[in-house]
Amino acid sequence: MGGTIVEGDARREFAGVSIDTRTLTPGALYIAIRGERFDGADFVGDAVAAGAGGVVVTQERAEVVTTANRGVSRDALPITIAVDDTTIALQSLAHAVRMASGTKVVAITGSAGKTTTKEVTAAFLETKYRVMRNQGNLNNHIGLPLSLIGLTARPDVAVVELGMNHAGEISTLVRIARPDVRVWTNVGDAHVGFFGSMDAIADAKAEILEGAAADTVLVANADDDRIASRISRFTGRVVTFGIDTPAAICAESLVDRGIDGMSARVKTPRGPMELATPLLGRGNLSNLLAATAVAVDCDVPLAGIAERASRLQPAPHRGEVVRLSERIVVIDDSYNASPAATRRALDVLRTAETSGRRIAVLGEMLELGERAAELHTAVGRAASAASLDLLIVVGGEAARELAEAAVAGGMPRGHVRYAETSGAAADLIAPLIRAGDIVLVKGSRGIRTDLVVERLKAEFA
Repeated sequence: MGGTIVEGDARREFAGVSIDTRTLTPGALYIAIRGERFDGADFVGDAVAAGAGGVVVTQERAEVVTTANRGVSRDALPITIAVDDTTIALQSLAHAVRMASGTKVVAITGSAGKTTTKEVTAAFLETKYRVMRNQGNLNNHIGLPLSLIGLTARPDVAVVELGMNHAGEISTLVRIARPDVRVWTNVGDAHVGFFGSMDAIADAKAEILEGAAADTVLVANADDDRIASRISRFTGRVVTFGIDTPAAICAESLVDRGIDGMSARVKTPRGPMELATPLLGRGNLSNLLAATAVAVDCDVPLAGIAERASRLQPAPHRGEVVRLSERIVVIDDSYNASPAATRRALDVLRTAETSGRRIAVLGEMLELGERAAELHTAVGRAASAASLDLLIVVGGEAARELAEAAVAGGMPRGHVRYAETSGAAADLIAPLIRAGDIVLVKGSRGIRTDLVVERLKAEFA
């Protein structure tokens, strides 16, 4: 970590690493991260009281540990390490653990589907290897290092996702993780408000290509023109996947089974296989192809991949199919939303078989900047073409733009409703649901459309 020991026994070993005194376990090394709204050094006393085996602080805050240690017995005295920057110290420690582990690291980035691709890749690799994955979406400059420190357990493979909101962030994560396999799923319009254009997003995502050795593998989406135009600069080995474009891992003979999932014949360098999955839509099929490319490159048998694919389940709130009473079905995709992902979800709803009506609850899509009105209008037009019987939109002015575009596209105004909050949307939709209806719920996390899902679960348990 580039630090110095201020006090304590340099031979001490730590039972893990923590940046949160509320979850710190006795014997852990507490690293006092300074964030935008807090300084971890202010909680050193809590860390010592919780039994921290060591504390990492900046040079100028080292005195807070001395103060906290007053009255602590010599045997229980935590080691104090002073560094210039605690965030960089955490990242450096994680990098050191990663390099010493001997673990193969698979890192995944893309505008949409990172978590699903991570979970599916890990599931496929688990049929042959001991696998660690980062939990939830711990994919930034703090979460990724905390995940990599888990490589002290020396799994065979670690599968992690790399997230970003700004240029330079993927570059930092690649330097920390030094991935042996890099997966680039797609370039989408998520976070376009931070970048201004799709090409700028693609350039930032292309940081996944940096620092590769000759034996580093890139798994790249051949269907995405922005990816295809940038991978020539990669200095390692490229493995492509695709649906519409010839690729090393390529799907053909697709069958869309609506809310029952997808199936396809998949060509691989080892021969073809029949792949069927309960995950919904072409977007998830593309995620499966990316995971298949990693698994095939890691010598996982095709039969194991196909069998595991048939038993996959979506991550919570990411395309979950919730079957309620009175044959009511909810497609819970409320975790997050971008314009491209919302259009894909509407395609799933359009093709789903139902004895009732097709209903969509669409929350405002955030972080779109100056293009918010334009992109919400495009989604509104897609909603009007999705054979919907009822559309409820949730959020601010951009959500109103979506609603107006749906009406302009041909939906009767009486079939389009607006709610300012998800709580109000839940109150609005609950009495309108009928037996046999299928309901898509999707929106940005900040809009909390998951509240609509929970209300429907409660009403029709």
